[in-house]
Amino acid sequence: MDLTTCLKSLLLAIHQYSSCRTAQNAAQLQKQVEEVSGLRCELLLSSGQVLPRECVSGLVELVGNPNTSPGLTSSIISMLAHLASDDDSREMLHSSYNFTSALASVIHCHSATPGEPLVLQCLQVLQKLTYNNRVFQSTNYIRELVTFLMMNIQSRNDDIIMPCLGLMANLCRDNRSVQSHIKALDTEELMPFYRTLLSFLSHNSLTVVVFTLSILASLTLNEKVGEKVFDTKNIHQTFQLVFNIIVNGDGTLTRKYSVDLLVDLLKNPKIADFLTRYKHFSACVSQVLGLLQSKDPDSAAKVLELLLAMCSVSGLRLRLCEVLFSRPAGAKCRAVSRIQAVGLDVGHKPESGVTLVQWLSSPVEGAESCSLQALQLLTELLEEALRQESLADGVLSFVEMLLPVLLQLLKGVDPPKGDAHLRKHCRRVTHVTSLLLTMCAEDSTRCFVSAQVSAQFCLSVVESLLSCCHSSSPLTCLPPGSDSDLSQVCAEALLKTLELMSKLRQEVKDMETSFYRMLQDLMIVSALSLALTSHRRDLVQTGLALLFESTALPDFPSLLLGERVAANNAYRRREAELPFQGVPGQKAQAPRTNSSLMDSSGGSSRSVSSLVERMHSGLELQLQEQVKDSQLHEVIDLYEQKFSAFASKESRLQDLLEAKALALSQADRLIGHYRLQQAQAEAEARKLGCLLKEAERQREDLQTELSNQVLEVERLQADMEKVMQRTTRLQEDFEEHQTLKRTYNALLSRFNEGERLLKELQTAHVSLTKQNDTLTRNHEALQQQHEKMASVLEQTKEEVGSLRSDVQQKNSEIADLRDDLRAEEEKVKEKDQKNRDLEETVDVLRKELNKTEQARKSASIKVSSLELQKSQLETKLKQKEEELNKLSAMIGMIHSLSSGKCKNDVNLSL
Repeated sequence: MDLTTCLKSLLLAIHQYSSCRTAQNAAQLQKQVEEVSGLRCELLLSSGQVLPRECVSGLVELVGNPNTSPGLTSSIISMLAHLASDDDSREMLHSSYNFTSALASVIHCHSATPGEPLVLQCLQVLQKLTYNNRVFQSTNYIRELVTFLMMNIQSRNDDIIMPCLGLMANLCRDNRSVQSHIKALDTEELMPFYRTLLSFLSHNSLTVVVFTLSILASLTLNEKVGEKVFDTKNIHQTFQLVFNIIVNGDGTLTRKYSVDLLVDLLKNPKIADFLTRYKHFSACVSQVLGLLQSKDPDSAAKVLELLLAMCSVSGLRLRLCEVLFSRPAGAKCRAVSRIQAVGLDVGHKPESGVTLVQWLSSPVEGAESCSLQALQLLTELLEEALRQESLADGVLSFVEMLLPVLLQLLKGVDPPKGDAHLRKHCRRVTHVTSLLLTMCAEDSTRCFVSAQVSAQFCLSVVESLLSCCHSSSPLTCLPPGSDSDLSQVCAEALLKTLELMSKLRQEVKDMETSFYRMLQDLMIVSALSLALTSHRRDLVQTGLALLFESTALPDFPSLLLGERVAANNAYRRREAELPFQGVPGQKAQAPRTNSSLMDSSGGSSRSVSSLVERMHSGLELQLQEQVKDSQLHEVIDLYEQKFSAFASKESRLQDLLEAKALALSQADRLIGHYRLQQAQAEAEARKLGCLLKEAERQREDLQTELSNQVLEVERLQADMEKVMQRTTRLQEDFEEHQTLKRTYNALLSRFNEGERLLKELQTAHVSLTKQNDTLTRNHEALQQQHEKMASVLEQTKEEVGSLRSDVQQKNSEIADLRDDLRAEEEKVKEKDQKNRDLEETVDVLRKELNKTEQARKSASIKVSSLELQKSQLETKLKQKEEELNKLSAMIGMIHSLSSGKCKNDVNLSL
């Protein structure tokens, strides 16, 4: 059975059970619910079809009805939880169908039995629905739900504590409405709740600890309790705990809440300042970046969300740049060729930069959020790194590695894959071009970009975007706030690409010509008009910059641009003037046409047709009477204009009638819903009246018991005073005993210390006596040696005198030899001077060789003769050098003989 048939059967079963709540109809409805749950219908809610919306609305009403059986309610909740497989479906169930209120009403009806499986199921589904979705405390049954959660968190029931803590963390996070409601409770209710939460900080489950910290951060961050929990002494331990849970957490759920907790803490300027001074920040961020090496897109998305939140703190951006770009990227460059082929299955552990590149190059159908977050993170970090005065080598090498991957992402998209795939591709193109524009802000990185980006490549990107978007859904005007529409997304991608071409038009060959040619293309006008009429400031500025470049071009379609801008403004004004677009809390559902509205529509169309018939008949009569009238064609033109005006009026009236029909159907649904709420409110009012009477009776009983307790307290107060007097006397005696005991212990320690010092001094005295005897004997022996050495010294002095006279004689001989040596050296210098003169003469002769051949021959003869003389002089010089060597050898022998003789004489005397 196909999905449409199952949904029709389900809708029929819902109507049957709503009209007659019998066991047979309940069994039939439960069977249909189980059949739909078994089908693959994950994206059913976001498909926009009417039949699924009607089925879901009916099922949510049955869940919120207390008369529905618990078994059927559980089956319906399981089916709706199965449908909420993606973020869009969860958001629709939460906001469009009020599924959160229905689940809260189920919990309120079964609050007396919190351990029941249906209650646990509702808590788990509510935790899934309310994650990153804000719930107002004015919503039905939310106050009762908060009270239920606070009671069961303090009940210490392990089976229900964790889902209650997770749901409470979702309700309190970034939700001032629920926070104000909890803080407005009585102190007697609030303080025990805070004490219970503080006791959970030492729980053995990391998930419980994270939930507790998240609740405390939401409720007490700027109060006295929060100042104690997140003070200067504890905040560094909290950082270490959160980082450890993120890195080594129990699972994806715990990691998500840990990241959310740290993101919330970073919103506090004081805590953000503490994190900038955290000494282990770089090591923790490196470990967090290591999580990107996993294949889990959810974990990677949360890690990138945390890093983007850190980028919002000015003191952390530079430290993140240091962590990411500090290592040399030589290995990264070698890994570029393996990124596309290997993907995330790299054999070794890649570095953080390579891992980021792998995530941003993931396919569009997969982890789209991870890819866009990685591109946004790289844009933030590169903007900070390029802003520094001295650019690190790691940044340049990283940019060199990153550019080929970015250009690969800009390639064309396959149109047959549908608008959703095209929308994702356009978003990626926008982020990639933003990153390239950031690189173009600095000269060195702009050189890398201009070297790898060509004009033909940019043209192919722009033409691919234009062809895909115009073939699927042309760029048209959009209502305000519809940024997710394909036209707006594609227009932004086109404008960013044109801005990149404008940045590179001076550096890249033919880029300026291509840029101006694309500005004159008629298809660019639609994107430019969307940018100029957008409510986003950056798009308007980009559009104005491109318009400033375009106005000087001769073929720029300025008139067409003006018409498009006027049409966009008219469309926006028309959307703003519509009397009723929808009801808050419910999105557009299937229009239920009312009979009176259809009759009025039919009447208006009949009146228009009768008017046209009368005009035709009048025109025929006028044609018969005035055949020869010269102004007949003017009359025809006038009536044709009237026909077109009436046709446009009819279309506008038809649109208004359809809008009113939709509004009426939604009003009928709201009236029924409000009547149900009124009945429930009356039942609750009666129940509260009974509870009030019971409370009055209990108050009287408690008043009498309180008077008895007051008398008992007074009697106990008198006994307490007597006991306190006796305790004071005992305390004084105890203090005196302690003083005497301390004095005795001090004297005993002094006595033991004196005995120890006495023993040490006796041992030292014995050793010093022995050393004195030894020194005396050594002194006598040294005295005898001194006398012997004195006699030997006198003999040595006589021998030294004779040796000094011999040395003086040798010195005089050496001086004579040195004079001879100096004379020989002067002769050698004269010969060197002659050689230099000869060389100069040779140079002069070489210059004169070019004049005549005969002069060259005569000069060569002279040169040969001079060279012969030079060789003879060199031979003589070598002989003189040999003589000098002999003299130096003789001097060395004399020195050796003199020194050897002195040594021999000394030895003989000794």
